[in-house]
Amino acid sequence: MVWVNGQQLYGRRYVIERKLGQGGFGITYLAKDRKGKPLVIKTLKDEVMTNPDFIDFRDKYQRDFEREATRLAVCKHPHIVQIENVFHEQSLPCIAMEYIQGEDLWRRVRNRSPLSEAEALGYIQQIGEALTLVHDKGLLHRDLKPQNIMVRSDVSEAVLIDFGIAREFIPNLTQTHSVHVTPGFAPLEQYDEQAHRGEYTDVYGLAATLYCLLTTKVPPPTFMRVVRDSLQSPQALNSKVSDRVNQAILTGMELQPENRPQSVSEWLRLLIPENLDDDLSSECGIDYRRLRDLLAAGEWKEADRETADKMLAVIGKESWLDVEREDIDQFPCTDLRTIDRLWVKYSNGSFGFSVQKRIWQSLGGQPGVYDYDIYKTLGDTVGWREKDDWLMYKDLTFSLNAPLGHLPSVGGGGRRRRGRGRDVVMYLFSRVETCKM
Repeated sequence: MVWVNGQQLYGRRYVIERKLGQGGFGITYLAKDRKGKPLVIKTLKDEVMTNPDFIDFRDKYQRDFEREATRLAVCKHPHIVQIENVFHEQSLPCIAMEYIQGEDLWRRVRNRSPLSEAEALGYIQQIGEALTLVHDKGLLHRDLKPQNIMVRSDVSEAVLIDFGIAREFIPNLTQTHSVHVTPGFAPLEQYDEQAHRGEYTDVYGLAATLYCLLTTKVPPPTFMRVVRDSLQSPQALNSKVSDRVNQAILTGMELQPENRPQSVSEWLRLLIPENLDDDLSSECGIDYRRLRDLLAAGEWKEADRETADKMLAVIGKESWLDVEREDIDQFPCTDLRTIDRLWVKYSNGSFGFSVQKRIWQSLGGQPGVYDYDIYKTLGDTVGWREKDDWLMYKDLTFSLNAPLGHLPSVGGGGRRRRGRGRDVVMYLFSRVETCKM
């Protein structure tokens, strides 16, 4: 059975638009919800559930599929595809997830030849930050490749997709994992059902992905590299690759796990030196070093106050009560992006204006449209409200245990929760959208 255009699912909550694609066991569709919002619905192919040849494995496929939904649900990050819902339709398990308008990096490389080093590093750093969260949750992605990284249209923003073969791991403990590999991107240990597992497994896949982005070539499979050392350096294939990036890729693609960086963050430090890591650009000459240092130290409350102070300095006002819509509409995108990137990076994707904007949009918020009911639902979702009432500023949660999008509180949480505060939030999210964040 293949779902067709116009078919309604889950009590008419979703309407199928068209089939997007299929793999060995899964199939994905483009659909819309009741509000007309596009999303992707993934399910098992009907033949997996009905074909007698699959009967011995049917329960396993269904368990694996449901585990994928669980893994996605716990990995909330702006550079990871977000899950919307889980349901069953005619005994088929289904995952509804955000629809990413754009193209995957494989298609981008094939259409445009090698990416520039700056563009490629930007995407790899974003995915690296997402992987740090994945690993903190005790998971390995195990299928890093250009085809599994989407780039949003008109925005330099990469999103990691397809957690179908992600697995739990305990560092350096021998564990049994099924053998699923993409030749060229899978490390040697992934060909072995029983092997030590660690973050270094995904380091190889991420380094191999960068290799492909900069050369357009798929690296040779690791089992072939054991037979003969056939890996050409990225620099030999693309003379524009810098010495630093060339060496970082080769180090990340070492055959033996112990010779690779042991974590993604360690590998990223080889790739992008610390002094180049944070872009503190400002169109107004604002110094964001203190904000960076507070966020890096986990001083969330002080960083929240510093954010408000710096934003007022950009606007040229002393109080948020004096802020008008045109102040937000003219807020420099460069400064807004700098503030947002710092929050997203040092919170591992938990906080930031772009995070809040996506939550607001998922609730039905639209740029330039004021809807207090959606604003209240946003407050409930990000933890600015409890028991139908807005929290005071002192009652906000200034730690990583806070709900996704809880900080920064500028314009929304606590102290400016009514009147002008509501307006600031609506204006701010519209500006975030305009700045393509």
